Amino acid sequence: QAHLVESGGGLVQPGGSLRLSCAASGFTFSKFHMKWYRQAPGKERELVAAITPFGYLSTAYADYADSVKGRFTIDRDNAKNTVHLDMNDLKPEDTAVYYCNALLDGADYWGQGTQVTVSS
Repeated sequence: QAHLVESGGGLVQPGGSLRLSCAASGFTFSKFHMKWYRQAPGKERELVAAITPFGYLSTAYADYADSVKGRFTIDRDNAKNTVHLDMNDLKPEDTAVYYCNALLDGADYWGQGTQVTVSS
């Protein structure tokens, strides 16, 4: 059974940093596209960052929402079945529950989410 567990959320001051982690089990992690979404109170869930499986020349491609480009970095460790989201220069508008997602063809798995609060 597929399982995704997020960790690393918390309370941070504006301008601070956090590193989110998502541990995966129960499926072939290396084949899946991995994504981070977030949902703020009263708002729809939005895609924050995504990373492809490793392909030709062991390269994985990442993409980001415009609102986080240059501040957030997604990376994956297939040996540990883990995907990370490094978040720098955090802003109050980054406050949300952050969800990990694994996607491949008809398989679509979600974690329970981790709360990130950016406040002074």
